[in-house]
Amino acid sequence: MIPARLLPWYDRHRRVLPWRSVPGERPDPYRVWLSEIMLQQTTVAAAGPYFQRFLARFPTVSALAQAPVEDVMHAWSGLGYYARARNLHKAAQAVVADFDGRLPDSEEALLQLPGIGAYTAAAIAAIAFDRRAAAVDGNAERVIARLFAIAEPMPAAKKTIRARALEIVPDARPGDFAQALMDLGSGICTPVAPKCMLCPLAEMCAARLQGIAERLPARVPKSVRPTRRGIAFWIVDAKGRVLLRRRPPSGLLGGMMEVPSSAWREGRMDRTSPLKEAPLALDWHRIEGRVRHVFSHFALELTVMTATASEDEARTLKAPYAWRPIAALSKEALPSVMAKVVRQALGGGGEPKPLSRSRSRR
Repeated sequence: MIPARLLPWYDRHRRVLPWRSVPGERPDPYRVWLSEIMLQQTTVAAAGPYFQRFLARFPTVSALAQAPVEDVMHAWSGLGYYARARNLHKAAQAVVADFDGRLPDSEEALLQLPGIGAYTAAAIAAIAFDRRAAAVDGNAERVIARLFAIAEPMPAAKKTIRARALEIVPDARPGDFAQALMDLGSGICTPVAPKCMLCPLAEMCAARLQGIAERLPARVPKSVRPTRRGIAFWIVDAKGRVLLRRRPPSGLLGGMMEVPSSAWREGRMDRTSPLKEAPLALDWHRIEGRVRHVFSHFALELTVMTATASEDEARTLKAPYAWRPIAALSKEALPSVMAKVVRQALGGGGEPKPLSRSRSRR
């Protein structure tokens, strides 16, 4: 009953997206997979341009697998949640090594690949291979929660929502059905002021009949996001190069290049203590203003300090440090927060400064 109403609506109103196949065209599993990874924690509008550029640079799974991870991270730069890019690269290598370069078509096999969880496996299986699977993204979760009036708060309700969704997935066109739920949630069953009069499922929506549609899915109140603070060290050497540092391969912004910084700590910041964490003991000057950035679990405020290093001082730093020409920073895989640091440094007087004679003789 539900598919019989939803699929005709989808045929008339489906969104045109760069990764979505046109009617009658067989979906490209690589494009489906790439889009689903990009759409984790990223809006459709933001992901679209990145998808096009990434696909042009790495048009196949094999091309992605063979590329240096630094190139992959650079292509991902600005999208955030960089573990997605690292896992995408690792998964591409696994697909080439273990599946002859072809993405597996079952949820069970897909779940063995890095970066693919239950939702992503279901979405790829359904959309790319027309397998019967419960591909329930945030938009589809809202549709299902309202359709069946599931009052249990999120995220605890996810298991129930997924089970109810699987009950209504049709044997025919399960991939289109999954995308129809997503499109319905995106354009009709919106978080605020859902357009119930335009919804093809309005007559069977339990939440609408009970007058509680806008209250679902219910959510536990969010805790206050803490703020962490630190100092970013903008160091320019005698050759006009700036110091960068590669972060550890795992953890937040793993493997990315950064402007070196002190640890990021909660609470008030003592401006003198973090200077002890600087890569070099230099004559530091504060650049006015602060860099602010919001991660998923905390907000960050960075004060930018600048100094100039002599040739001898610059030579003392080895990996994971690296000196880069300021003009070439656009070629580095800098995360968004570090791009802000660069803009703050250059806009606030962080250009190379000539060394005084006393400094050059050290």
